[in-house]
Order: sequence, then C-alpha cells, then structure tokens
Amino acid sequence: MSRYLVPAHEGVGEVEEKRSRFLAVCRRAADEDAARAVVDELRRTHHDARHHCSAFVLGPDAAVERSSDDGEPAGTAGAPILEVVRGVGVCDVVVVVVRWFGGTLLGAGGLVRAYGDAARLALADAGTRERALLHEYDVTLSHGDAARLESELRGRGVEVLDASYAAAVTLRLGLVDPAPLDGWLAELTAGRTTAVAVGQRWVDLA
Repeated sequence: MSRYLVPAHEGVGEVEEKRSRFLAVCRRAADEDAARAVVDELRRTHHDARHHCSAFVLGPDAAVERSSDDGEPAGTAGAPILEVVRGVGVCDVVVVVVRWFGGTLLGAGGLVRAYGDAARLALADAGTRERALLHEYDVTLSHGDAARLESELRGRGVEVLDASYAAAVTLRLGLVDPAPLDGWLAELTAGRTTAVAVGQRWVDLA
C-alpha cells in the first residue's frame, strides 16, 4: 500500500426524520486517541443530544476499524456509519453522528437509513485527498552539476526537499515512485553520482 485516501477537510451533514435530528461530523484522525477525542469533544459540545454514535477507520490499510451505537439498538447506528466510510474508501477518518430524539421511534430500518444518510452527507462535504508514501534519497555531486541536475529533476516531478552545500552539494530528493531515479541520474550525470536511500514518510499530495 503506497497510496490511500483521507478527508480533504472537515465535513458536516444533517438529516431530519420524524422530528429526530441527525448531525454528522467527519474529521481527519491520525490515530485511535485522536478519533476518540473527536467523539468526546462532540459529546461535550452537544451534551443535550441523546446519542453520539461513531465510526472510525485508521491506517493506510484500514487496519483499525471501530464503531459505536452509543445506546441505539445494536447494529442500527455505528455499523451503518462504518459501512458508508468503507464504501467511500477513505482512511484516517472519524465520523460522529449526533442524534436529538424527536419523540417518534424510527424502527431499525429508519435508524440505519438516517445514520447512514447523515454520514454520507458529511463525507461528501469533506471530500478526499490522496496520501502517498514519499521515498527520500540523498544525491551528492559537484557544485557545477548541482543547479542543472536540480532543475532537470524538478522538471520530472521530483521534489527537492533540501540542499546542503559543502565541498560537494548533497540534494535530498523525495519521490512517490522512485523506480526511474537511477536511470535519470545515469542519464543526467553520465554516471557520476548515485542515489542513497535515507528513509520514507507519508505525505498529503496537493
């Protein structure tokens, strides 16, 4: 897994069913503690609501999934929210749906539909962006080659993350797809330099 989708920004959505109000909030969450903190925050903010149901999916491979019915009949709130999140294919996300009871029981089908619809609206409002694994390499070369190589690599979509100037110049490069790098360096420097892998990290793509 080298790429996955995350929320682009916070999203909200609201539905009303037989005077019950369902307010959904979608936010980015880096880990389980952050996701639970969002639930706790909305519980405090909307303390007058009867239920604060939630679901979150975390990690590039969606390794962590949790949902909560928060007092609603089992499977009528957290599970449908989670299914909507799965359907969008977004990770590092928490969706909380706050319900104010309107005085009329909705039944299991009505609850599933309302919680799912509210979550769907919040996720659509949030939008998505791509997160990718950035591979970092150091390339050391002469001062005479550095400016030309930096310009050529930028033109090919390589990020130049840093440059260190001493007796030689060391460029820190970032690539989502590192496969072509060795070939480009061989072409552009006539084999005078090679890339040394120094690490990798997840970054949001523009």
